[in-house]
Amino acid sequence: MAFLTYTEGVGRIYPMSTFRTHITLPEEVRADLDRLVEKRNRSRFIAEAVRKALLIARQKEALRQAAGAWKDKDHPELKAGASAWVKKLRRESELRFKKQFRNK
Repeated sequence: MAFLTYTEGVGRIYPMSTFRTHITLPEEVRADLDRLVEKRNRSRFIAEAVRKALLIARQKEALRQAAGAWKDKDHPELKAGASAWVKKLRRESELRFKKQFRNK
């Protein structure tokens, strides 16, 4: 059975369809849930926890898919290390800044 609930986002409330589902939880998880979350807020609490876990799962999947995409030969500027490259960029930026505003 679907229900219509609302979710908040940047100062607005958007309708969001929901559905009922049956899940099983370990006893200690259910006990903590009962102790820490009001009955009227459990669905929202669980939904937010699942959203966070899904975000992490999607990020891990993206990392797995991207594995091997980085090739050292494609980034010779980093041969001396990322720290050295960043320092070089900062020096160049500082020189451009000084040159641009030297006569002003």
